[in-house]
Amino acid sequence: MLSAPAQPAATAAERLTTLHADHARAVLRLLLVLTHGQRQTAEDLLQETMLRAWRHLESVPAEADAARRWLLTVARRLVIDNVRLRGNRPAEVHLVDMTWIPAGDDTTGTALASYAMRQALGRLSPAQRRLLCEVYLVGRSPKEVAGRLGMPVGTVKSRTHYALCALRTSLKAA
Repeated sequence: MLSAPAQPAATAAERLTTLHADHARAVLRLLLVLTHGQRQTAEDLLQETMLRAWRHLESVPAEADAARRWLLTVARRLVIDNVRLRGNRPAEVHLVDMTWIPAGDDTTGTALASYAMRQALGRLSPAQRRLLCEVYLVGRSPKEVAGRLGMPVGTVKSRTHYALCALRTSLKAA
C-alpha cells in the first residue's frame, strides 16, 4: 500500500519531479555499474528508488548533494536486496556432458544414435535436461529429485514426463 507524502500533492509532485530530473542519470549510471550493464534491471531498480523517494519524501534531504547521496544509498541497497533474492533461487543447471557414456560398439549406427541423442538433449531446456539426467542417468527416484530441487514429487513426475515427450519430439525431428 502506498503512503501519501506529508507535503501537499502539488509540492510533493514538484519535488519528486525535481529529484528525478536532477539525479536520475547519476543513479542509473551507478545501477548500471552495480548490475554489470543489465539495463532492464538497472531501470527497474531506478524506478523502485524513485518510488521509495516518493514514499519517504520527508526523509529525502533538501540539499541537492545530500539528496543525491540518499538516492544512491537507496539504489545500492536495492541492488543488494536483488542479489540476495537471486541467491534464494535454485541453482542454474549447466549443459550435461554426454561424452562419458560408453558406446556398446563402434558401429556407425551407434555413433549416429549417440550424436542424435546429444543434439536432442541440447535442444531441451536446462531444467528438462537436469530432470532427465537426475532420474535416468544418475538413477535417483522422483522423491529424491524432489528433495534435491525443492519441489513436490508430482511436479517432478509431470515435468519429467514432458521432458521425455520433448526429447522424443526432438529425436523424431533429427
